[in-house]
Parts: sequence; structure tokens; C-alpha cells
Amino acid sequence: MSRVLLVSANTMTGPYPVYPLGMATVAAALVRQGHEVRQFDVLTEACSVPQLRQAVREHAPDVIGVSLRNLDSADSLSAEATWSMDSARAFVTALRDASSAPVVLGGPAFSLMPEAILDYLQADFGVVGEGERGVCELVEGLSRGRQPLPRIIDGRATPLAGSDIEAPLLDSALVRFYLDQSGMLNLQTKRGCPWDCTYCSYPGLEGRGYRVRDPAGVVDDLRRMQRDHAAESVFFTDSVFNDRNGHHLELAEAMLHAGIGIRWSAFFRPQGISRQDLALLKRSGLYAMEVGTDGATDATLATAHKGFSFADVLEFDRACAAEQVACAHFVIFGWPGETEASLRQGLVNLAQLKHGIVFAFSGIRVLPGTGIHAQAIHEGVVAAADSLLRPVYYSSPALDPELMNATIVKAFGDRRDRFFPPSRANERLAVLHRFGYRGLLWDRLIPAPHPGRPSRGRHDT
Repeated sequence: MSRVLLVSANTMTGPYPVYPLGMATVAAALVRQGHEVRQFDVLTEACSVPQLRQAVREHAPDVIGVSLRNLDSADSLSAEATWSMDSARAFVTALRDASSAPVVLGGPAFSLMPEAILDYLQADFGVVGEGERGVCELVEGLSRGRQPLPRIIDGRATPLAGSDIEAPLLDSALVRFYLDQSGMLNLQTKRGCPWDCTYCSYPGLEGRGYRVRDPAGVVDDLRRMQRDHAAESVFFTDSVFNDRNGHHLELAEAMLHAGIGIRWSAFFRPQGISRQDLALLKRSGLYAMEVGTDGATDATLATAHKGFSFADVLEFDRACAAEQVACAHFVIFGWPGETEASLRQGLVNLAQLKHGIVFAFSGIRVLPGTGIHAQAIHEGVVAAADSLLRPVYYSSPALDPELMNATIVKAFGDRRDRFFPPSRANERLAVLHRFGYRGLLWDRLIPAPHPGRPSRGRHDT
């Protein structure tokens, strides 16, 4: 048995703090293997290095694991300010000062560019992909003194089956913090993504096929959240919640049958959902949807390989309005081939979304192995050997970025349901938080309309 300290190094709180689910699932796997585990979240301790050192002294770990969730905000206008690797390096340095235990890196950010991050943070080992198996293997090897051990363990070649995905081991103190700060916990119902969006790293991180959990297991997790932590709201963290095989509908049926009664939200693809499906999801507790719209015209949607049209987006938006389910569309401008004409047409198209929030982004974060990475190399934006560790963004050379940004700002005006840059929303949501509201919060800015009558006025915040 080994003593393991797991550290969530995420310092980002916008648009709301997110429970470190990856750390919790790795903790569950380690405990199941008989190891003694403590979970430490830097956010709950105000990102305090002295508190982190104190946790090391108290737990006296044999191995330290550090979870890295984000490289930056993926918002070109705030990316440098939110770049997380310097704070992560400070945490690793503090851990090394306080302990001689080997430091192991993991998490989605680490898996994007493991060699570069391992070198930059000067840690000992790293685990790419799912941590449940890889971290357990590494801890076991270290405890038995096996030599040599690989510097990086890559678990992507042998992903876990859906039935083997661990239920998270939630820490009561961390739960209290996140319920106070955001009012939500989170949970996965499946891993993987079969879609081919050119900017997205999910298929590389989790695989190109869905690995679904048994709905009964998800329901059991939700029951524990309610029983042990009085959780009232959860966000399902699947890459895309609505899958073509209908697993999401089976889960909704299972939640209804079990009488769970928990409010939930998730990330959706704006295609393939009927009003009947939405009605079922809403009866099971759905109250808001974050939507990967990404493009604002058919041309940019095709460039992004989204596989749907803007007419699909409008149909989806109308269905959400009719069923009174709040939705937020995330849209990117600056795709390859984007021009001033396509930008203006996209803004006209977005104006047709009458009942949802829109968060707009300027440019696309270039991540290794993605389609936009290949495009950026082809156009000379980056070289094939470039690290990409620091934020690099692609934006169409046919459109001046300053003109693009100014045009978006002018089109959105002072509307309270349009946000550009996305960081503007954080200020508005912080006001709601100070007034005691919890949850996604953006869903409170525009109330869903009642079918058959006009939308009500906007909330003043």
C-alpha cells in the first residue's frame, strides 16, 4: 500500500468553478487498489502554496499526483492572462520543496502535449489519457521498485470499457466548497466522441467511439450525491450528451423510473433532438443546455466539419424555446475562409436565435493533432515543430482580427443575452453569485418563453 496525495492544480473559476472530477475518479481507482489517498484542491485553499506544503507534511505521501485541467481559457482575448502552466509549475516546485516523493502529472491538459508540459513543470512522470489504470500501474511500479519505469505512460491505446469507468470518490470538504460556489456537482455518463470537429481535442483524448456507462450505475452515483452530499444539481460532462444511439434518452428514462428528481444540464450538439426527446429530458430534470454550435453560417460550419447546417441550429433553438429549456450557443469566428461578408452573414444568422444566450469567440486555439493544427501548419501560422504550449490562435487571413472583433461588439451591442468576449459574462455572473444565485447562472439572464406568447422582458442584473 502507498500513501498518495492527489492535487487538482486548476485555478480557473470562470464561468463557474468546476468540481475536479478527474481527480475523484483516479482517487476511487487508487482506493480500490488498497492505497491511502488524500485529495487536495488548490481552489478550495485560495491557491495557497503554504497550504499545499502543509498538506504534504500531514499526509507524507509516497507518490504525488497533479491533475492539470486547462492550458488556458481558449479565449484569444484573455488566453495569456489565463495561461495556467506558470501557476502549475509553482505548485510542482512547492511539492518538490516539501517532499522527495515522485511527482506524476495527468489530466486533459497534460494529455494534449505531455512531453512539453513534463519538461516545463519538471515533474518525474506523466500519465496520458485516462488516469484510473495508468496511475494505478505507476504507483504499483514505484512501490515495488521496478526499474526502469517509463517516463510517460500512454493509456489511450487500451481505453477502459464503459462498464469499467470508475464512480468518483467525492471528498466532503471539496463538495461543500463547490456547492457553495456553483451549486453543482458533475458526472460522466460516457467517454469518447465520434465527431470530427476540426478544432477539438476530445477524440484524441477519449477516443473516437462512445464508451457508455450503464444508466443504472449513473443513477446510483446520483443517488449517492443526493444522499451523502444533498446535491440538487449536476452537470453531465460528456463531450456531447445527445448521442445518435439514444443512450441519453435511456438515461433519462432510468432517472425518471428511479425518481431521482435532480436538476441537470449538459453539453449538446444542435441536431437530432425532437421536441418529444426534449420533453422527456426535461421531465427527467434537464433545465439548461450548453450547445456546440461553433459556426454561424453553413460555410463555416462545413469548414469546422460540424456535420449540420445553420437551419438545424434554428430548428433546435425553436424546439428549446417551445419546451422552455434554456440554451447557450458557443460560436467561433475566424474559421479558415472567413471573410467580412461571412462574418456579417453569421451575425445576421445569430440574430435569429431569439431564445438563447450566445457566447462568441474570436479565433481558434491551435492544439496538437487537430484539423486546425494541420491548417495552421499549411498556412505557415505555426511550424510543425512548434510547441503550442503557450497560446496560439488561428484566425482567417482574409479577415482583419481587429475589424472582426469590432464588428461583433457592434452587432451584439448592449444585449444582455450576447457575450463577446466570453470573459464579459463572468462579470455579469459574478453579480448573480453575490446575490446568492447558484448554478450555470447564464440561464437566469433570459427566461425561456412560454409557447404561444412572446418572450418576457430580460432580467436586469
